[in-house]
Amino acid sequence: MDQEFLSFSESGFYLPQEEVLEKKFQEHKLSIGIPKEIFLQEKRVALAPDSVALLVNHGHRIIFERGAGDSCSFLDHEYSEAGAEIVDDVKEVFQSDIILKISPPNITELDMMKNGKTLISALQLKIQKKEYFQKLINKKTTAIAFDYIKDEEGIFPVVRSMSEIAGNASVLIAAELLSNFNGGKGLLLGGIAGVSTTNILIIGAGTVGEFAARSAKALGCSVKIFDTSLHKLRRIQDKLGSRLDTSIIHPKALQKAIRRADVVIGAIRVKDERTPCVVNEEMVKMMKPLSVIIDVSIDRGGCFESSEITSHNNPTFEKHGVIHYCVPNIPSRMARTASFALSNIFSILLLKIASFGGVKNTIIQNDNISQGVYVINGNLTNKVIGDWYNLPYKTLK
Repeated sequence: MDQEFLSFSESGFYLPQEEVLEKKFQEHKLSIGIPKEIFLQEKRVALAPDSVALLVNHGHRIIFERGAGDSCSFLDHEYSEAGAEIVDDVKEVFQSDIILKISPPNITELDMMKNGKTLISALQLKIQKKEYFQKLINKKTTAIAFDYIKDEEGIFPVVRSMSEIAGNASVLIAAELLSNFNGGKGLLLGGIAGVSTTNILIIGAGTVGEFAARSAKALGCSVKIFDTSLHKLRRIQDKLGSRLDTSIIHPKALQKAIRRADVVIGAIRVKDERTPCVVNEEMVKMMKPLSVIIDVSIDRGGCFESSEITSHNNPTFEKHGVIHYCVPNIPSRMARTASFALSNIFSILLLKIASFGGVKNTIIQNDNISQGVYVINGNLTNKVIGDWYNLPYKTLK
């Protein structure tokens, strides 16, 4: 190793010596580019106008591609009035020091980035190719996956926020699909005097399951929740402040509940692994005619054997007499709300980066943000990526 490099940690990660920092920093002024999202029905935008105004007031520069906020009803003049520079040429956006996107850029977009700059986006490891990571390495990029960043309480704020939206949205979507106008059986998702309540079965007691249960209970539905963890089932009962009908996932108990359900919401999430398939085809065949399946877990494989990925344009299909909704990225359906939620997180993140004196300083000083780093100065730091694509890596710690 050349003398210009200095050890970053005991594991031997290296940074250029001039980038090794002191304890105190002067606030760094950031140049942040926001390009239009072009990936597969992604309608969210990384910063809302109010967050742009906050960042500009702190002396930062925001370069915004014209029309990037159109899909969630944020107009260009709102961004302009907030202090953003609106540009027509996307190449100008990608000249910024920091590129902030929702979906990871494609190879063409990466080619537009200047060497040695920073990318903040989702990682979406399952759909990436080796070429993507090789390009980041060759361009000496620093890449941060925002969905892997933790907050002070050890929570992944982006994942948590989007899961809350997906949970609430899943119940609203089920209500639409049960109506006659959407090919459903004409049920009201809720209860009125003298009429039996709608039965909702939720598989998974995580954040999605919790917020789906909140919405369903508020509408007056009968709710039952299944999970493999007693701890999660106890926690969801404590959080919702009422006694819920809960059960450990057991084939006989699950089969009985599925027979009675009008709506089944699949909300199982397993970290860094495929979602287990807990509802087989035979169980789906037992469901009531024109009942509804919402497979929120479809982006990780789905927890129903009968699930097939659909899109926002064609979100449903019918199989075994049951309506299936299997759209990945449900929060993009509520793009404006999701964008506000993400914008709150990203504006705080960017202000924190500035307060530490820049991206490299922040990675050294803040363990929570460094959790999201997978490439720094063109050096791969993520073991999973390195092993998966046979690329050399050196972890931060």
